[in-house]
Amino acid sequence: MTRRIIMSMLTGAILLASTLLGANPAQAAGVPAQAADIPAEFGTDWHDPVTAAPPVTSPDTKSCEVTVAEAQFRDFTPYRGTYSPPKECGVRWSKVVLRLDGKVKGRQYDRLGYLHVGGVEIFRTSTPQPSPDGIEWSVEKDITRYSPTLRSAQPVEMLIGNVVDNTYTGIIDVKVTLTFYTAEKRTAGVHTPPADTPDRILTLTDGTTLTTPRNTERIIAEVYATGSGGGCEEYWYLTVPGSAPYSCQAENGPYREVQIKVDGQLAGIAAPFPTVWTGGWSNPFLWYVVPGPRAFDIKPIEYDLTPFAGLLNDGRPHRVEVSVVGLPEGRPGWSTPVNVLVWQDDKRDRVTGGLTVHRVGDLANSSNFTPGSQHRVDTEGAHRLTVAGYVDTSHGRVTTTVSRSLTNSSVHRWTDGETTDALDATWTDSETITVDGRGPAKTTRAHRTYTMDGTTTLGAADRLRTVLTLGDRATVVETRGGHRTTWSRLDDTYTGDATYTINVPRDQRHAVGTTSERYRLYGSSGCHDHSLQTVQGVLTEDRHRC
Repeated sequence: MTRRIIMSMLTGAILLASTLLGANPAQAAGVPAQAADIPAEFGTDWHDPVTAAPPVTSPDTKSCEVTVAEAQFRDFTPYRGTYSPPKECGVRWSKVVLRLDGKVKGRQYDRLGYLHVGGVEIFRTSTPQPSPDGIEWSVEKDITRYSPTLRSAQPVEMLIGNVVDNTYTGIIDVKVTLTFYTAEKRTAGVHTPPADTPDRILTLTDGTTLTTPRNTERIIAEVYATGSGGGCEEYWYLTVPGSAPYSCQAENGPYREVQIKVDGQLAGIAAPFPTVWTGGWSNPFLWYVVPGPRAFDIKPIEYDLTPFAGLLNDGRPHRVEVSVVGLPEGRPGWSTPVNVLVWQDDKRDRVTGGLTVHRVGDLANSSNFTPGSQHRVDTEGAHRLTVAGYVDTSHGRVTTTVSRSLTNSSVHRWTDGETTDALDATWTDSETITVDGRGPAKTTRAHRTYTMDGTTTLGAADRLRTVLTLGDRATVVETRGGHRTTWSRLDDTYTGDATYTINVPRDQRHAVGTTSERYRLYGSSGCHDHSLQTVQGVLTEDRHRC
């Protein structure tokens, strides 16, 4: 039994096409179960999906709710509709919150989905796998940054690609609403200002061409990069060089890097987050209640392209391309839609500037295969990029410098037949952005670390066991003139241990499993520390420490 057969988390599902506070599925109802309530093994139903991530906070102001999509997904036919902004809440909002409520029952794989408003991707998600009796879940996301698009009527497109037949019976039923919070006063003397948002949200014409307004002074590109689609790129972190006897091979091994280029020049690099979907690591029993980090709210990679603003502001179309380093030529499996957020200088018709620094380090990527009774691939990867540029604005010259460095280190071990398959991997993505203009220079330093440490073992009587720990960590510090102004520290850790019998009907799997998540977010804005634990699909701990 190879991983190609065992793993099934998104088979057949092809995706067509933010802030630190991410997804917030509905919190557990009632009191966590006592020991006497825990079954000996998984039954036909389990607790609805939950996550320890913090809820999206909302201001104490007037609000309006709009339903943007309501659909049942049975196949790969997108839902199409029309969005109109709420008349009662104006067009200047302090916050906009998206909420997805979903339900599904029967048997179904996990599926990927997206939501576009006016061609802008505002949400990307995946789904939980259902129980025969049915589950419900919800996700919230702060989408205030997309306010420029939401201020006028727009076409809507949503898809959660699905397959329903005699075997896979789960119809995915979802409703998506947007809640708009105004800047109206609720308390005498207290005013919630409108959010500081971009002036425009652009998408790439024909997928590769960008024309910015000629008075653009700041540019952020965001890329919703996901490896998916039922093939080996769902498990890109497990691929091995072609010389190694393994079911998922890639010429240069598992190193992946998401790059963005402007007119052929490398403009940004990033480490993709190693998302594990809710059928991942051969074992859906790991994810029935607590999903892996980011699985329900797939965060975009952000690139600060402001150093290139002087080049892009000439009124001509420019080529912007996203590619994935390490992806074998001709292999599908990555989707990389791009939004471009633009801030304009309203006191000038034209902002000029130039690129002053473009320093690209050598890409280090080595994967060494060592054969044996337990085969081994050791991978080391690293890359650096520094770019700087200036714009001459109505408030003076502003210089932006962006430095980013990536590393990846992993050890992959497996036996013949892949009856034992293990990975211990770490990715780091460090970025420093300095904006120097009128007043003290502002510097934002972000250090992100992603970890994965797991083993799948297929033992006697076809009993498959997976033990896995995932980590999503980040430290962000902002300084002005060398003095710290804001900071945050995130540590989202998932652990799971689940065993079941493969190659038998569902009611003969005799599955057992424990999972837990602890989500800690500390900083100048406050504290969130939330722990969840489950046994055999029953929620046994739901604890807040802050």
